[in-house]
Amino acid sequence: MTDVYIDEQIGDAIYRTFDRNVSEIELVWHRDHKPRTVTVVEGNGWKFQYDNELPTELKKGDVFSIEAMRYHRILKGNTGLVLKINEKF
Repeated sequence: MTDVYIDEQIGDAIYRTFDRNVSEIELVWHRDHKPRTVTVVEGNGWKFQYDNELPTELKKGDVFSIEAMRYHRILKGNTGLVLKINEKF
């Protein structure tokens, strides 16, 4: 499987871009090895969901944390999505 996003490292942050044409079936449940702080840079209609929780809409400027090894996924919106990701060490 190929990445469904493009990452660009800028300083300590990763800017992750999802194309508006990404297939919903490619946005799979997954876990990250390190905790992360995520800032929504741009996007419309996208949602974030933890396992066993309802999805929440992502809005420009939102900041949220993702715990290490907790299942989560992104749900497709109607534009592209850009996230700024800072991994915690």
